[in-house]
Amino acid sequence: MGRLETTDRESVHLLENELQARIDQIFSSLERLEILASKEPPNRRQNAKLRAGIRSGDSALRNFQHRRYMREAQEREREELMTRTFTTNDADTSIPIDETLQFNSSLHNAHRGMDDLLGSGSSILDGLRDQRGTLKGTHKKMLDVANMLGLSNTVMRLIEKRAFQDKFIMMGGMLVTCVVMFLVVKYIS
Repeated sequence: MGRLETTDRESVHLLENELQARIDQIFSSLERLEILASKEPPNRRQNAKLRAGIRSGDSALRNFQHRRYMREAQEREREELMTRTFTTNDADTSIPIDETLQFNSSLHNAHRGMDDLLGSGSSILDGLRDQRGTLKGTHKKMLDVANMLGLSNTVMRLIEKRAFQDKFIMMGGMLVTCVVMFLVVKYIS
């Protein structure tokens, strides 16, 4: 293991392979020793200590290999960085803002659409209020005219019933309009 640290880069692979072969041979010998030692009395079994020593050697070899791989990767990356040339029009130095601009413009369009939708909803509501006032006035005038003409009470009740039904139709229409506006707002944003 001490020779691994001082060996040059070209022959380090050979030394690692040799060490790995020796460790594998020791493990196979230890397994055979375990089989033979299981037949011996417990006070003569020391293979557990030997196995721990071999495992530490194996883990030391793996740690060295990992450090060597990391060092070689760092050297490669350093060389790539040092040999790379940067120019002012290099594609790697550009900042991708097209997607952000598209997202921003889509957000502004959605905001503008919501403002338009709220404005049209407000104007519809104002129109419905005006129609309600007009219908109330018309209803009052019809009642006055009906009283003058002497219409019967049944006709008056039918007219009132129809006005009551129209009120529910108007409320249902307003409710459907509000639900549609809510769904549009929810799915646009």
